[in-house]
Amino acid sequence: MRPVAKRAGFILCLVVCALGVGASHARADGTPPPPTTIADGVQIGSVLVGGMTSEDATAAVQTAYFAPVVVHVGHRNVSVSPHHFHTALDVSTAVQTALTAAADTVVPLKPTFDMQRIAKWVGTLATKTNRAPVAGAVILRNNRPVLAHSRPGRELAKFPTRMRIRAAVVSGERTTVVVAPLRKLAATSAKAEPVIVIHRGSNRLYLYNGVRLVRWFPVATGQPAWPTPLGHFEIVVKQVNPWWFPPTQDAWAAGAKPVPPGPGNPLGTRWMGLSAPGVGIHGTSEPWSIGHSESHGCIRMQIPSAEWLFTRVRIGTPVFIVPA
Repeated sequence: MRPVAKRAGFILCLVVCALGVGASHARADGTPPPPTTIADGVQIGSVLVGGMTSEDATAAVQTAYFAPVVVHVGHRNVSVSPHHFHTALDVSTAVQTALTAAADTVVPLKPTFDMQRIAKWVGTLATKTNRAPVAGAVILRNNRPVLAHSRPGRELAKFPTRMRIRAAVVSGERTTVVVAPLRKLAATSAKAEPVIVIHRGSNRLYLYNGVRLVRWFPVATGQPAWPTPLGHFEIVVKQVNPWWFPPTQDAWAAGAKPVPPGPGNPLGTRWMGLSAPGVGIHGTSEPWSIGHSESHGCIRMQIPSAEWLFTRVRIGTPVFIVPA
C-alpha cells in the first residue's frame, strides 16, 4: 500500500471507532440514557432528593418515612415505629420518576398502612393515660373531720390523636411531635355536709357540718363483750317508730320477742342504721345507760336527742367511730 493510502485508512479507522463509542452509550431505540443523579430541587413526598443517586434517594426516603412517630401525651413522649402500623411504600417507582423529573418537581408518595392498628395503639395509649377524677371527701384528722381536696381527671381524645398520627405517617415529616389532646374531667368538691364522730372511750357523739361543730351529745356505747366497732361507716337506713327484732345470732337475745313501736321499745322512736351490720344510732328505753358502755354494740341516745339528730342527717351521712 502506498503511504497516502495507509494514511487515509488510519483516519477512517479513527472515525469508525469514534462512532462506535458513541453508539455504545445510546439506547437501542435511540433515546438518551437516564441521568445518573436527580435534578436539583426534586422532592419525593416530603423528602428533598435533588442531586442524589437512585440509591441515595431510596435510602433517604425510607429513613424519613420509617422514622419513629413521637407522640407527646401529658408530660411524656411515646415513640412508635410506622412498621407497627404495617406501613408500606412504593419507593422504587417514585425514585424512577424522580430521575427523569424536571428541577423543583414534587413526586407524590402515598404510604399504605392499617388504620385499625393505629386505632388499637391509640386505645392502649388511652388506657395508660386516662385518669378518673377524685372527688373531694371528708376524712378524719386528729379525730376531727377535714375536707380533702378533689383532683380532676383526664381523658385522651382518641379520634383526633388517631388522625394526627395518620397525618404524620402519610406526610413522612418528623420535625414536630404529635401532640395527643387531653380532655380535663372535672371532679366534685367536698361539701360542708353533716358528719358524725363518735368517741367510744368517752361515750360522746359529735355532729359536724363539714368541719364546723354543731352539737355534741352523751351516748351509750357497747359493753366490753359487745364493743361498738371502730372505723368509717355511713348511715344506710332511717326509720321512724321502728320495731325491735332480737338478733337471732346473739346468745343474749335468746328467747326474746319482737317489740312493736311504743313505750318500752329498746330503740326508742328513731333508728339510724349504719353500714356496720346490726349497729345503729337510736333512742333508748333505758336513759340511765347514757354515758356508759352498756349497749350490745349500738349507740344509744336520749329519745329527744335521737329525734333531733334524725332530722339533720341523711342516708349516706358519714359516721366515724374512734377509740378516744
